[in-house]
Amino acid sequence: MLYPLPVVMVSCGDSPENYNIITVAWTGIICSDPPMCYISVRKERHSHAIISKNKEFVINLTTEALAKATDWCGVRSGRDYNKFKEMHLHTEPAQIVKAPLIKESPLNIECKVVEIKQLGTHDMFMAEVVAVNGDEKYFDPSTGLFQLNQADLITYSHGKYYSLGEKIGKFGFSVQKKR
Repeated sequence: MLYPLPVVMVSCGDSPENYNIITVAWTGIICSDPPMCYISVRKERHSHAIISKNKEFVINLTTEALAKATDWCGVRSGRDYNKFKEMHLHTEPAQIVKAPLIKESPLNIECKVVEIKQLGTHDMFMAEVVAVNGDEKYFDPSTGLFQLNQADLITYSHGKYYSLGEKIGKFGFSVQKKR
C-alpha cells in the first residue's frame, strides 16, 4: 500500500451541459519537462467517456473546506446529478482547455491527454500540463510566490480523508549547513 495520496476533483466536459466532476486519488506527476501528470479512472465512470472523447481535463486541488464536496463527487454519478449545482461549486473558464476550472479550488491544472493506457480496472490518462491557475489570495504580495501551504489541502489514506500536518522540514534540510 502506498499512502497517503493526493485527493483531487477532476473537472471535465466541453460545454455547461456536460460538465462533470470526478474525485480521483490516483493522480500524480510523471514528467517535469514537458510538464506531465496523470489520472487513473475506472472505465465505467461517467467522466471516463467525457475525458476519452474530449482528451482534456482539469485537476483541481482540494481543501478542508471542499472535503464534503470532494467526497460527494466521488460517490455520486454525473449521469444522475449536476455536481456543480448540487455542491454549490462554481465553474470558471480555463485558459486553454474547454473543461471548466472549479473556482473554489486553490489551484487548477489544465491538462491535455497525450496517451490513454489501459491497465485493467482503470485507464491511465497521461496528459501534458498546458496551464496552471492559482487563487490570487495565496500569492505573497512581497515575494510574488504562491503559498499553497496556506490552502489547507487534504489527502486520502486507506478510505479516509486527512488534513496535512505541520511542516517538519524542507527539501535538502538533512544536508543543509548550519549557520
